[in-house]
Amino acid sequence: MHTSPIHTKTYLHEALADSRLREAVDKATQTALKKRADKVEQLPWWEELRHQAHQTKKETLDHLDRYLELFEENCQKNGIVVHWARDAEEARTIILELMREKQVQSVVKSKSLTTEELDLNHFLSANHIESLETDLGEYIVQLLDQIPSHLTAPALHLTRVDVGRIFHEKLGVPYTEDPDALLQIARARLREKFLNADMGISGVNFAMAREGSFCVVENEANGFLTVGLPRIHLAVMGIEKLIPDLASLPPFLKLLPVSATGQKATSYLHIIGGPRRASTGEGPEEVHLLLLDNGRSRILADGQLRETLCCIRCGACLNVCPIYQQVGGHAYGWVYMGPIGITLIPQYLGEAEGRYAPYLSSLCGACFEICPVRINIPHHLLKLRSRVVETGNSGWMERLAFRGFGWLASHPRIYRIATWFPGKFQQLLPGERAFPVPGYSQKRALGRFDGRGFRNRYNSWLRKRPQPSSSQEKEARS
Repeated sequence: MHTSPIHTKTYLHEALADSRLREAVDKATQTALKKRADKVEQLPWWEELRHQAHQTKKETLDHLDRYLELFEENCQKNGIVVHWARDAEEARTIILELMREKQVQSVVKSKSLTTEELDLNHFLSANHIESLETDLGEYIVQLLDQIPSHLTAPALHLTRVDVGRIFHEKLGVPYTEDPDALLQIARARLREKFLNADMGISGVNFAMAREGSFCVVENEANGFLTVGLPRIHLAVMGIEKLIPDLASLPPFLKLLPVSATGQKATSYLHIIGGPRRASTGEGPEEVHLLLLDNGRSRILADGQLRETLCCIRCGACLNVCPIYQQVGGHAYGWVYMGPIGITLIPQYLGEAEGRYAPYLSSLCGACFEICPVRINIPHHLLKLRSRVVETGNSGWMERLAFRGFGWLASHPRIYRIATWFPGKFQQLLPGERAFPVPGYSQKRALGRFDGRGFRNRYNSWLRKRPQPSSSQEKEARS
């Protein structure tokens, strides 16, 4: 499934017409929000944790060059082979060369959303290397050749009826809607792949610079199998995932599961600090770490928008967003979706490709209120919208409309006539019908105009307000 933010309008119309999709997304997001709210109530220090996490990420991003050098040095001391990739193309080249050198034929993947930026599954398939997602949700969407529709629940847009049909059609098993039966089917298929894979690929939730290690948090134990069973492990990590040290990790481990799935803690936490050691006899023979830039340095250079790199990919802002609740993740047209996605799309892909993304928001502020690391998403969206205009990527109708409004606002008499007319015309409409606007009123209501108008209301208020006494006037002058 290849999507592009430039076709967002088409995706939105398709999503709004799919009642089954909207029902599935609404049910899943509301359930997640309720579970989160219940857990937050039990944590009186929640806001303190948010502030602490924000400051930790800010400190790391403000000095990312120094922390990255320290991280690489300590990783190498631990026996981890570090690779650097400037963009997706270089990352794919490095991965393919590594696989050919190590004679890798099959790969299992877990917690690897960053590899979606690389379109890695299709790339490996084109080079005759089997690549299999092992998170249940990602396994399901891979069977459909789709990208994830949520940061932490990739198959959130599908019902169990959908999953039963997918397994029946793609795997040739008898149809069932029973969740336990579906889980057993997936487990049986995946277990064999774990045992035979030459390489395991994972993402990284957090990386600790001073320890030269990184961690993966998960609930299905597939992350443990991906790291522990294949002889080679490759972690693909965006450079923004760094934090100073292990002592900085606990607040994030409290914030992430509550925000993502409404859990007090995830089921599994894996800290990878190097290849297999003789003392334990467990783990991969080799550990490789690919540090991916792919536009992150460009974001880092902006003192304000840098904050968007604080994201820990919990998905809470998606669950609370009224836009996402209506259309799901695929409507955004890229790997990242929802409120955080629409801040990242134009920054990663450019204002031309991502020109519609910053407008997929009501600016209600719910995303900022729920974000566990306090990213001020509405503020950043306003800046990104202004960039779209400044770079000439706004629509011609929008540019024409604002030029017209600018001219109108500079001619007071004509402005009064123009703003008086809609209210009077509205009075001719039957009942409580809203003012009809071509191309707008088909999907939403503009609302009714005030028949009196702002100027009349303001002048009326001036006449009715209490007049100050002479003593009050003297006191005001003094």
